[in-house]
Amino acid sequence: MRDVAATRAALLAHCTRWPALQVQDLLKFLHQSAFGCGHLVDSGSGALEALRTEAALFPHRADVEPLGGPFARVHLGVVKDGLAVETLWRIFVLSSRETGGGAQALEEKLTALLSLAREGALPFSPEEVAGAADRWRRGGFPACHHSAAFRAAYAPAYRVVSRDFARILPLLSSIDRKMAAGRPIIVAIEGGSAAGKTTLGGMLQQIYGCSLFHMDDFFLRPAQRTAERLSQPGGNVDYERFYEEVLLPLRGGRAVSFRRYDCHSQQLLAPTTVAPAALSVVEGAYSAHPALRDHYDLTVFLEIDPGLQRRRIQRRNTPDFQQRFFHLWIPLERRYQEAFDIPGHCDLILEVKE
Repeated sequence: MRDVAATRAALLAHCTRWPALQVQDLLKFLHQSAFGCGHLVDSGSGALEALRTEAALFPHRADVEPLGGPFARVHLGVVKDGLAVETLWRIFVLSSRETGGGAQALEEKLTALLSLAREGALPFSPEEVAGAADRWRRGGFPACHHSAAFRAAYAPAYRVVSRDFARILPLLSSIDRKMAAGRPIIVAIEGGSAAGKTTLGGMLQQIYGCSLFHMDDFFLRPAQRTAERLSQPGGNVDYERFYEEVLLPLRGGRAVSFRRYDCHSQQLLAPTTVAPAALSVVEGAYSAHPALRDHYDLTVFLEIDPGLQRRRIQRRNTPDFQQRFFHLWIPLERRYQEAFDIPGHCDLILEVKE
């Protein structure tokens, strides 16, 4: 069964937080957990304006509520913390493309709900829960509204978004606060191997349509790999070339023309030109090197548990590449992070989760 423990924990937390809820509200909770928000999305400008109005009227709760699956509720008070309504709208629309497993997952989640009812862990009898679930199933699991009691007690105002987007809300709010000044900004994403730096960069590109640069394109060429250079923490990346070809033009609001280093051919590729953008993101280990970090508007460090890091590397790589990570690349990254206290110099630290 999918995420049974997470579903049980989320249901119990839901009952504790909202004591006036009814069985109908639990069914709505499970529907959102299994189907997300795709059935609700209207990508027209009127829907964005409706969100803007709703956020202004109901700003009192500003947190994230897990749904025991790949989705979470984001209460609209998050806009008080700097998150732009347009950003919340974009992650809501992007989340509509995802599914939490549909009817099959919902049946499994209902099993968890009924089990809690039989254990006496819910404020409703097993018969009441089973009857409501059976009627709902016969109707084809339609999307349901909150009960009148729930609406009267709590005036709910939230959007259901992907859990992955919900986890990076502190970063999105920080970016939006910086962008509100109306000038181009540059963000660096730091962290160790398998922490999700490239994935996070891609997510920001989806949300903002930003320019995205990869530090992997700036590793040293063979002739630069001298013993003296490699003895320096962080010395295995050509941060000087990155500064000249990327950061300086970005800071000057100019188009960037740079050459990617191809590790397979060990050659610099033909120049790539990137037009100026309101937001530019640099992702990769060594992106917050002391020679570079003062040129960013915002730096974020992705903190990953060593056990999770190891499992991710084992899932994604052949045995030969796994050994390179474990015995070469990760030790180099840790030496660099410790030598320069990279996490301590970043503006924001995000804990990486499965």
